[in-house]
Amino acid sequence: MVTPVVKGASFVLVHTPELVCHGSKPAREIKKDKDLLANIARHLRSYQEAVAYPPNQAFIGNLRPDRLREVEQPWHRSPLQAAERFSSSGEIMPQEEFYGWLKLADEYDLVQFEESFLAEIKPKLEQHPLIAPNDLEKLGSGVQLAAIEEKIAQNIAIPLYNGGKLAGCVSTAHEEDENLTAEIILENLCNKASGVVAMRYVLRSFDVTAEQIQYVIGCDEEAVGDRYQRGGGNMAKSIAELAGCVNASGSDIKSFCCAPAHAVVVAACLVQAGLYEEVLVIGGGCLAKLGMKYAGHLKHDMPILEDQMGAIAILIGKDDGKSPVIRLDAVGKHDISSGSSAQAIYQSLVVAPLTKIGKKILDIDKFAVELHNPEVTEPNGNGNVPRTNYRTIASMAVLNGEMDRTRIAEYEVAHGMPGFSPTQGHIAAAIPFMGHAREMIMNGEIENAMFVAKGSLFLGKMTKLSDGMSYLIERNKGVS
Repeated sequence: MVTPVVKGASFVLVHTPELVCHGSKPAREIKKDKDLLANIARHLRSYQEAVAYPPNQAFIGNLRPDRLREVEQPWHRSPLQAAERFSSSGEIMPQEEFYGWLKLADEYDLVQFEESFLAEIKPKLEQHPLIAPNDLEKLGSGVQLAAIEEKIAQNIAIPLYNGGKLAGCVSTAHEEDENLTAEIILENLCNKASGVVAMRYVLRSFDVTAEQIQYVIGCDEEAVGDRYQRGGGNMAKSIAELAGCVNASGSDIKSFCCAPAHAVVVAACLVQAGLYEEVLVIGGGCLAKLGMKYAGHLKHDMPILEDQMGAIAILIGKDDGKSPVIRLDAVGKHDISSGSSAQAIYQSLVVAPLTKIGKKILDIDKFAVELHNPEVTEPNGNGNVPRTNYRTIASMAVLNGEMDRTRIAEYEVAHGMPGFSPTQGHIAAAIPFMGHAREMIMNGEIENAMFVAKGSLFLGKMTKLSDGMSYLIERNKGVS
């Protein structure tokens, strides 16, 4: 059998403050409160503030998560002076440029921008390291502002603003299909466009080309489809097409927040079985979750931090003798019979798979759990999610006799990390540490890392079960 390894990982943020009003929670509440939109606008961050925000620098790979402990809190008041837009395999993209990527992702001319706006952003896009000449041609030259205003007035399109000015619109794709409304088209195009950026980065930054990719697995949460098949899907293949993966097929895996963990394991299995040599896991951003916890931020007079979408791309391929190995003999899963208590879940996802390979909890250098940024969740009363998870794992180590209860607090520091991810479900579910873990293992900083993800299946009202999956990556013994 072929040993599967993690050959690359890219992480991207797209800063879209003027799309916050399209998030599910803000959109619903704005209809009830005529003053809310203006209040939200007063609490939006500038692009420069988003770039300098410490957790964002950790997400794209410029700052190790543990270094966040050295930054004075609240983090939104402690901007990093040397913050960079780009990392070695990702970036924080400004809104106006992301609008250009929305147009590139649009295959049916549903996105239109005003002439002068396109003329303004084209030179910026032309300088972007991922843009190809044919991309610029696809942008076109735009339309007159009056044409955009007419569509919006006819209620067949929704507006896109930039800097407070009308810049374009997204049209409804079918007047009789509620699954193809302008709002849903925008949601799906945001996912696709951010996913394309992440995919192009991973293929540009590591030793695998687009032509070598044989299969792509999407792990996002959007239900792409029409009235006859609302979740028909295959965002994976649509993203792969725009990334130039001409020799690839693909499909989507859905399991709420847990989907990336399933996708990594399935991708590794495809490689180990010898079916495909190079597989790419992709997850675009989630528009619906922009501003989800805005109320807590307004209450504490702080910036709305859910003003950005994250996107991930993970390359998994056959052993190259240097990249971290994915241990498929140490995969944890949440069985239907497992139970829903925290202890039962972590028994299935952590203790059981480690016991299978003769390891204990303290043998794992770093655990990646749900890495939600606590500065987003705590003001809304949702607590510090990573800390809760780390203390549960530490408690399991205590129950197993691996350490004394007095060491629970220090366990989080030694084997965990502060949360630093956008709170976008699948994006936050352990996977943001993959790039850091890969580098740290290859640099000799750690030997291994375990990724533990959970999913809220009950939200779909088809079951009361939750979900979970875990896997271990470790140093490649081919490295001297």
